[in-house]
Amino acid sequence: MYSTVQKCQKKSQIYILGCFQRPTEVGRLNLTFNTPTEDDILTLVPQLRLGGAWSPHTCKSRHHVAVIIPFRDREEHLLVLLRYLHPLLQRQLLDYRIFVVEQYGNETFNKGVLMNAGVRESLKEAAYHCFVFHDVDMIPEDDRNMYSCPQFPRHLSVAVNKFNYTLPYSYLVGGVFAIKTDQVIDVNGYSNLYWGWGGEDDDIAYRLRKQKLNIIRPPQSIARYSMIKHTHRPESPNVIRSALLRMAQRRLTRDGLNTAKYRIEFKKELPLYTHIMVDIGNNHRWRFEEGKRVVISF
Repeated sequence: MYSTVQKCQKKSQIYILGCFQRPTEVGRLNLTFNTPTEDDILTLVPQLRLGGAWSPHTCKSRHHVAVIIPFRDREEHLLVLLRYLHPLLQRQLLDYRIFVVEQYGNETFNKGVLMNAGVRESLKEAAYHCFVFHDVDMIPEDDRNMYSCPQFPRHLSVAVNKFNYTLPYSYLVGGVFAIKTDQVIDVNGYSNLYWGWGGEDDDIAYRLRKQKLNIIRPPQSIARYSMIKHTHRPESPNVIRSALLRMAQRRLTRDGLNTAKYRIEFKKELPLYTHIMVDIGNNHRWRFEEGKRVVISF
């Protein structure tokens, strides 16, 4: 069982899963997928600070967490997620802030650059101990699934309804993934080269393997998520995705957190989250030469 150990004491709470929580607030959540308003969510978390930040008032949390949500054109899904995520993080007594990193313009979605931008921009604000990378359509079903900073990279979305609550393959880290800051730096974040759906999460799994960082997972009985139904973004061309994955470990130092190119259009502290608008432009492209040779622009 994975748990959070925190310096917190309160007489009205009992010790559950390594964290002081009321027993009525622990366990399986009753999810609904109707879209709440911002005010609905603020009613649930009235002490939330501007920018989507919170920390315990009765104790000092040992875990300073940045939640990074890559985003574009999914406002309804975002509100559903935040309705459950903010209360969950507060029940786990985490010191946290939620960053929603949105891609500017109508170019093909590039999740890797957005997550790298989220890491770099959030670290300008505070020295976060770890990051939780969170797809906007993944809704947690159980608040015993800890979002605290793990010793090893922790894949949180082990059991997803779309996959009949089973893990599709052993090196999967997509969906919801927690990793310490020094480990993110060690693997140089995510690749910037995957345009469209798929590839960037498998790529970081190869990076973790190269750096001998084992992936841990909580039990399937609590690491449960419901994926909101939606139309997936277009897939990366399979031939490109396969070629990039074969080169993943060799590209580690030349493609990632240290090379991500983007421009910040704006950064705003909103009531529920910190909103960062990122323009990727024409950076990090690849092309075919002579119909078969792939030329990559890092």
